[in-house]
Amino acid sequence: MGTDMDDMGTDMNEQNQLGLYLRDRRTKLDPAALGFTATRRRTAGLRREEVAQRANISTTWYTWLEQGRGGAASADVLDRIARALMLTDVEREHLFLLGLGRPPEVRYSPPESVSPRLKRILDALDPCPALVRTVTWDVVAWNTAARVMLTDYSQLEPRQRNVLRLMFGNSRVRTAQPDWESVARFVVGVFRADVARAGAMAEVAPLVEELSLLNPAFAAMWNDNEVRSFGEGIKRIHHPELGPVSLEYSAFTVDGRPDLNLSVYNPADPADAARIQALIDAKRAATT
Repeated sequence: MGTDMDDMGTDMNEQNQLGLYLRDRRTKLDPAALGFTATRRRTAGLRREEVAQRANISTTWYTWLEQGRGGAASADVLDRIARALMLTDVEREHLFLLGLGRPPEVRYSPPESVSPRLKRILDALDPCPALVRTVTWDVVAWNTAARVMLTDYSQLEPRQRNVLRLMFGNSRVRTAQPDWESVARFVVGVFRADVARAGAMAEVAPLVEELSLLNPAFAAMWNDNEVRSFGEGIKRIHHPELGPVSLEYSAFTVDGRPDLNLSVYNPADPADAARIQALIDAKRAATT
């Protein structure tokens, strides 16, 4: 007959939000489904020692976390507990906010398909160019304005739809930048920060090696070890049909998909917006 640790030293005051959340999550799990006996239990869900066992931490340490004792847990411990409690990404983020006061680092995963709803949002943003990229800067979705104003991604192989490959290996993209070197250095700095934040340095190592061998300018910029933040600002391009165009850009993380970034380029003045819309209409008419 085992001892149910749930009955020992429970101190669940209203200030211990982490403990309240942990207790609530473990009571939602089915012991039998996870290989534990479901008989002789006074409360629903898993016992504390069972959560600790699944998380590979001591029962005492887990009990202290529920009771608000023993100080803050490390990110590694919270990750183990998140897996033990089978938390979703948003639940894991909430656990980190309660336990450490910050969200967890972005976990890199290979790009998946973009939802139809997100694609419809991109289309609704015309005539503002908008695209979705991964933390490794692979462009996985775009609208008509982005195809017309930035790059016709639909004509490229998926491997070539990478912002760094385009910046350092596509002559049309390079020609469109009034100050290519400044833009390229900015892109490299933001890319480095993004992949480091996502823990994806190993995944991008082949790309970095490839570009370093093919382009000395990239090698020099990468070796400078600069980091930048994308944030928001002004992007100026020289479009082959419209000439100089200024776009205000902003970047957003896709809710529920921290591995995806939505970048929107808003025409800086109504005249540019009208010119872009006219070009989009002309392109569409030419294909019908």
